[in-house]
Amino acid sequence: MSDARLRLDVDGMCFACGPRNPIGLKLDFHFDGEDYVTTFEVKPEYQGWSGLAHGGLLATVLDEVMTRLLWAKEITTVTGRLEVRYRQPAPVGSVLEIRGRITRRRSPLIETEAAATAPDGTVVAEAKAVSMEVDGAPSRDEPEAGAFAPAPGGNKAADY
Repeated sequence: MSDARLRLDVDGMCFACGPRNPIGLKLDFHFDGEDYVTTFEVKPEYQGWSGLAHGGLLATVLDEVMTRLLWAKEITTVTGRLEVRYRQPAPVGSVLEIRGRITRRRSPLIETEAAATAPDGTVVAEAKAVSMEVDGAPSRDEPEAGAFAPAPGGNKAADY
């Protein structure tokens, strides 16, 4: 595919942060210095093994804090690679703090990292991601469809 284009829409239905998604996580975010932060309560419906958080949902929240960090800095990206390391189980009822930060930027690629921490300071999971900037972002004021092309300098999966 020589002219790889993505169609990205902002419509409030994102599973992790969308306010319109009736079954979504509805995560809220804020900056703490250069870190972008959210909390995630491990509810019973978010379990994998009995009494423990599902690893896929932890991966989702880690990815979301990194992606939303870039969006908050007005950098529109798509995740190209996500690596998650699970360190400790997160029991149902836990309230985890998830922090994301940018570690390297070499346009069109941006490297980020995030960690999910239990209230006692135990790191439950860590993630690293490589995201690719895309051109033609939709309006940030209202949902709008947009066709996106990779930013100049990269448009192949191998660039991730």
